[in-house]
Amino acid sequence: MAKLVFVRHGQSEWNLSNQFTGWVDVDLSEEGVKQAKNAGKLIAEAGIQFDQAYTSVLKRAIKTLDYVLDESDQLWIPVTKSWRLNERHYGALQGQNKAEAAEKFGKEQVHIWRRSYDVLPPLLDANDAGSAAKDRRYADLDPKAIPGGENLKVTLERVIPFWQDHIAPKLLDNKNVIVAAHGNSLRALTKYIEGISDEDIMNVEIATGQPIVYDIDSDLNVLDKVKLGEDK
Repeated sequence: MAKLVFVRHGQSEWNLSNQFTGWVDVDLSEEGVKQAKNAGKLIAEAGIQFDQAYTSVLKRAIKTLDYVLDESDQLWIPVTKSWRLNERHYGALQGQNKAEAAEKFGKEQVHIWRRSYDVLPPLLDANDAGSAAKDRRYADLDPKAIPGGENLKVTLERVIPFWQDHIAPKLLDNKNVIVAAHGNSLRALTKYIEGISDEDIMNVEIATGQPIVYDIDSDLNVLDKVKLGEDK
C-alpha cells in the first residue's frame, strides 16, 4: 500500500483579491504561506514520509510544496515540476475580478464558465497579451498544446497523461507521493482516481492548504481518504 497526498496551494494574492488566476504566475499571500506551513506541520504530525513530489510550474504551488517539505523535514526528496499540473486556464477571464465579471457577463454565464464540466471560457489568442505562448517556460511545447482557455474536462485530459506516466508508476512501486498543485488540476485527479461522475465533480471543493491523504492499493484503488486538520 502506498500513500498519495494532494495539497492545493495556500491562498494566493489573487484568491485574496477575488480574481481569476489560471496560468498567471501569482504568488502566495501572507495567509497562504501560513496555510502551506501548517500543511507541512500536519503531515509531520501524521508521520507521512514521501519518496517523490510533484508540482506545477507556477510559483504558488512550488512555494507551497517547499514549505510543506521544509516543515516536515523532507526538502531533500526528488521534485518534478510539470505544466500538466498547472491550474485550469481561465482564458480571457484571467486577471478579471470575479464579481466584476459577473456584472459584465451576467452571474449565470460566469457561473457556467466556472462550474460547468465542459463549457469553455472566452479564449485567449496566442497573440493576446498574457498568452502562455509568450512565456518561455512553455517554449518547448507544441504550440497546439498551449491552451487559450480550459474547462475541467480539458484540464483532466492534460493531467491524466502525467498521472499515467509519472505518478501511477511510483504508487505501483509502493512509493509515497505528494502532489502540490491547484484547485482544478487536483479536482481532475480526484475525479479520475475516485471515479466521480461529470455531474458530481462540480460539487467537489478542495480547500487551500489542507492535505488530503489517500491509501492506494496495488491496483491503484482508493482504500481510504483522510483530510488532515479537518477537525482542528
